[in-house]
Amino acid sequence: MAKKKAGAGSETTSRLISVRCPCCEATLQIDPELRAVIAHEEHRKPAPIEDLHAAVQKLKGEEARRSEVFQKSFDDHKSHQQVLSRKFDELLKQAKETPEKLTPKRPFDFD
Repeated sequence: MAKKKAGAGSETTSRLISVRCPCCEATLQIDPELRAVIAHEEHRKPAPIEDLHAAVQKLKGEEARRSEVFQKSFDDHKSHQQVLSRKFDELLKQAKETPEKLTPKRPFDFD
């Protein structure tokens, strides 16, 4: 059997395996026969801000959302004391109605 040399051109590129690196997301072209990286293409990151006006509008929208979340949290905090007071009153009412169920048994009560 005669082996073909690696400089055959299009036949060589069809046998390359394309692999994406999980760390840097670069694309590697690997020759399985040679077990070597033949080509390397770095991952292209998108531009951080394409449209400055759109980025400003997005930040203003986030500011409004943060303000809304803060106001909701503030309102919840204000009413939290009322909720705790209401729960306490309800539990106290239940305790007065059935005092024998809530009184824990002491070890010398079993004698």
